[in-house]
Amino acid sequence: MEPERPNYGAIMVHLKKPYWVFLILLFTFVAVLTFQISTKDILPFQFFGVTGSRKTSVTSGSDPVPDPGSCAGLLGEFPERKHVMSIKEFGGVGDGKTSNTAAFWKAIVHMQRLSNKGGGQLNVPKGKWLTGSFNLTSNFTLFLEDGAVILGSQDPKEWPVVEPLPSYGRGRERLGGRHISLIHGDGLTNVVITGQNGTIDGQGGMWWDLWQNRRLTHTRGHLVELMNSHNILISNLTFRNSPFWTIHPIYCSNVVIKGMTILAPLNAPNTDGIDPDSSTNVCIEDCYIESGDDLVAVKSGWDQYGIRVARPSSNIIVRRISGTTPTCSGVGIGSEMSGGISNVIIEDMNIWNSAAGVRIKTDKGRGGYIANITIKNITMERVKIPIMFSRGANDHPDYGWDPKAIPKIKGIFISNIMSLNSTKAPILSGIKGGSFEGLCFKNITLLGLAPTAAWHCEFVSGCTNAVFPLPCPQLQNNGSSACCI
Repeated sequence: MEPERPNYGAIMVHLKKPYWVFLILLFTFVAVLTFQISTKDILPFQFFGVTGSRKTSVTSGSDPVPDPGSCAGLLGEFPERKHVMSIKEFGGVGDGKTSNTAAFWKAIVHMQRLSNKGGGQLNVPKGKWLTGSFNLTSNFTLFLEDGAVILGSQDPKEWPVVEPLPSYGRGRERLGGRHISLIHGDGLTNVVITGQNGTIDGQGGMWWDLWQNRRLTHTRGHLVELMNSHNILISNLTFRNSPFWTIHPIYCSNVVIKGMTILAPLNAPNTDGIDPDSSTNVCIEDCYIESGDDLVAVKSGWDQYGIRVARPSSNIIVRRISGTTPTCSGVGIGSEMSGGISNVIIEDMNIWNSAAGVRIKTDKGRGGYIANITIKNITMERVKIPIMFSRGANDHPDYGWDPKAIPKIKGIFISNIMSLNSTKAPILSGIKGGSFEGLCFKNITLLGLAPTAAWHCEFVSGCTNAVFPLPCPQLQNNGSSACCI
C-alpha cells in the first residue's frame, strides 16, 4: 500500500510514520537512558565545514529560514531564474498519450541559450507528460507543479544506448553500452529538479520484464543520472518505477537530495533509491523510500575500471531516511567501491521489513578502500540481519579483474542501533588476506533473536562497548581498544 504523502514545504519534509515507529522511538529512548549514551558523539570529520544551513526557495525570492539540522547548506542559495516558461509553450500535450520528447528537447535547447542570461526554469503543469529521454542544461530548474506527472516512454528506442561509464568499463548488467537515463545531464552546473510534489514515473515494468525474461540487450537506464556535474539539488518530488537505479549522481560534487519520496514495487529488480557514485560533498536527507534493492547505496566504480579511474566517493551525509526493501539493505556501502569510499556519516534512519539494515559489500578484485564511516542512531523493525559485512558475490565486469586486488576496510564506527524482531545476529565476513580492522560497535541492542543466535565473524578485528547479544571473540575488547575511542 502506498504511504500517505506528507505535505512538504518548498523543500523541507515532515514524514508521517506509522504508529509503531513511535513505539520504537520510545523504546529506543528508554534504551538510551539505560545505556547512558552520550549525546556528544565525536564525528570523524567536519562535513563541508558547515555548522548550520539555510532552507532555500527555488521557486521564489522568499527569505531563507535557518535550519541547523540540515546538511543542505553547502549549496547556499540558488538565484531566482529570470526566465520561466511552460512545456506547453514548446508544444507539450499533457494527455498521457502524446509523445512530448520533441517538446522537452526543444525546451532544453531554448533554456540552454538562457544559461548565461539569468538562467531558465521549465514548468511542467498538471497533466501526464509522456516522453523519452532528454538532457538538462546548466543554470536551470525543472519544476513540476502540483498534479504534474512525467511518464517514461515505453519505446526502448526513446532511451538511446550510450557509452558505458569509464569506472565500470561496460554496462552494469550487459556487455557494451547502456540505455541513457530518462532525465540526464553531463558537465552541468547549478541544476535544480524540484516542484510541488509532482511525479516522475519511469514506467519500469517493461524493463523489469525484459530483465527477468533474459531478453535485455543493454543495461537498463536510470530514472535520473547526472554526470560530471556540480551544485545539484533534487527535492520535493515523487520518483517511481525506475527501470534501474532511481537517482544516480556520478563524478559529481555538491549534491543535495532532499524531501523525496521514491517508490517501486518491492519485487522490482535493482531499483535502488539513491546511489551516489564517485561523488563528493553529497547530502541526502528527509526521504521516504520503498524499493526492490538498497534504499541508499554509496559506490565508486567496478573492479579494474574503478581502480584505474580512481574517483572516490567522500564527504557524504545520509540522514533521516525511512523505508523498506525486502531483498536488500537500508543503506549499503559498495559493492562497487574500487575507487575508494571515505568520510561518510549515516544517521537517524528507520528501516523495517528488510533483508538487512546496514551492509558493507566487498569482494576480491574490488581493490580500493572503505574508511572513516560513521553509522549511528538507526532503528529497525523486522530486519532479518541488522548489520552485515558481505563478500564473495563473484560479480566482475570481465576476465580482466585482478584476484590480488583486495579492498582495505578501516575505521567503521557503528553505534546506537536498536533492532526489534531480528532474525539473525550480525554477520561480518572479511576477506582472507585482507585488512578489515578498526571496527567499532557501540550501544547495539538486537532484540527478538533466538537464544542460540550468535555473531558470525571472519577475518575482522575491532572492539565493542555495550553490545547485546555478546559479540564474536574478534570484537570482545570491551571498549579497551583505541578503535572505540
